[in-house]
Parts: sequence; C-alpha cells; structure tokens
Amino acid sequence: MDATPWGLIRAMGQVSLRTNDLGASIHDAVDVLGLQVTAAERGVTYLAASAVHHELRLIESSENGVESLGLIARDGDAFRELRSRVDAEGLRILRHRPAPLGVADSFAFVGPEGFVFEVMHDIQDRRIDRVGFGPTRYGHFNFHPTQPTAMKEFLVRVFGFRVSDVIGEDYAYFLRCNSEHHGIAIIKGDGTLHHHAWGAQSVSELTRLGDRLHVLGRKLIWGPVRHGAGSNIAAYYVEHTGNVVELYTDIEHIYNDLRAPVYWQESDVWFNDWSDYVPEGFRRLGVRPAEVVDGVA
Repeated sequence: MDATPWGLIRAMGQVSLRTNDLGASIHDAVDVLGLQVTAAERGVTYLAASAVHHELRLIESSENGVESLGLIARDGDAFRELRSRVDAEGLRILRHRPAPLGVADSFAFVGPEGFVFEVMHDIQDRRIDRVGFGPTRYGHFNFHPTQPTAMKEFLVRVFGFRVSDVIGEDYAYFLRCNSEHHGIAIIKGDGTLHHHAWGAQSVSELTRLGDRLHVLGRKLIWGPVRHGAGSNIAAYYVEHTGNVVELYTDIEHIYNDLRAPVYWQESDVWFNDWSDYVPEGFRRLGVRPAEVVDGVA
C-alpha cells in the first residue's frame, strides 16, 4: 500500500552508510536483503528496491558509520521552505552542490547529536526488475539519540513530522511524514542509528529472509514479531557495518491527519504483541554518525 503524503516531506528517501568493507556491505544488501545495484562511482554504490534511483548509498571508508539520513521534499516549494527553516535554525550546511547521482537538487546539514540529514528533490525514476526476491521499498529508520524529546521536537518543528505514538516519559516517539505509521522511530539511547527498515509484500518474505540467512550460516536476531506501536510484523538481522536491518509488512496507516498520538507506558508491551521477549543487547546494536566517528562533530 502506498503512503499518502500531506506535509513538506513526502517520503523517507534514503540512508547512506560508510563501510570499511564495501564488498561485504554490497553482498548483504543484494544477496541477503534483495536490493538491486542501480549505479556506482568512485567507491560509492547506489541501491534500491522501488522505482527510484536509490534508497541506500554505501560509501567505502576506513570506518563504519552513518553518512546521512535522506528525506524527500514534497515539491520545489517545500524544498525551498525546508532550506529556509534549516537556515533559520542556524544549522551547519554541509553541501548544496553537487547532488547525489539521480537527484536533481539536495542539501545536507548537521542536525542534533551529529546526525546528518539530507533533503532531496526531484529523484530520478527507474524501471524495476522484479526477478528474484527483495523488499518493495525503503520505509523508515530507527535511531537512539541521547535526548529523544529534543530530537522529536526538532523533527516536528523543522520537517513537519507528526507524532503517531509516544512511549513513556522522554523515552520513545514514532513520527510520520505521510500515512504510514512511522518514517522515523526515536528511542532513547547512546546516539546511534539502530536500524533501517524495508517494506515487504507479505509475511512470507520474512520467512524467506530467515532461510537466506540460514544458508549463509547466519541468523535473524529477532522475529518475526508483531509490534504494538505501528502493528507491523518485522524480522531483524545485523549487516556488515554493525547496523541492524528490518524487513517488515502489514504496518498501520493513519489517514486522519488530526489523529491524537497513542500513549504507552514504557513498561507496556508496545514492542511485541506476541510475547514480552526482546533479545539481550538488541538496543545496544547500531552505528554512530560518521561525523562523530571521524572526530569532526
């Protein structure tokens, strides 16, 4: 089901990761997750699941880390409004030109806690090859800032995200930019990106993911589970960089723009309707922003 946009951001665009083994990361993205390579240049590989130029960008580096988190502006007017809002916040712009391959225009800036956000406009389409396996599209990311409420307020104020669910006091928030329950999930942590998530057509795709990992001598680290917040059925594994990848299906869509947030106690079983089990150390997984890794921020 397509997500219906209503604000300045129409979709979650892409995630860019630095990797100390580009070949291993490409293998994970293609042979495990099922993405397709769409382009490559000078140590950068572009991959996608849907009919756009790219949704994942892998960058060869000496260290693993998050390069940027990309968001797609609704149109040209929204793109300019977002740039104006970022400038008004006094945030450091990293680049305006050149835009990544397949993107007509973009700008990137350093946001709270060193995370780099990249706003994109007018992304090139591509023809999809549906042979084989793989998700249908990139859906959301989940990160763990040290100050979740401040991060939530920033995303609402600058990008216009709306709050779908609230967990506890200053603990977790699920935010949406279109009808899909969340494009960004925030859970209090150590300042890392925990996972990027990809939508699948059915739960059978999650079982096939488990089978592929088994053949490779690897395992799902959690799932399939039915999340309470968002209602999606999800399965998780760890890819080369140490970041977690989620494959999900059957997520809640919210078509009432004015729907009030759903509130949960932190002690509620909001993370899994089917049991109260969470793997030990699950929330400690993830990678830090590359700016922090490189000692720049």
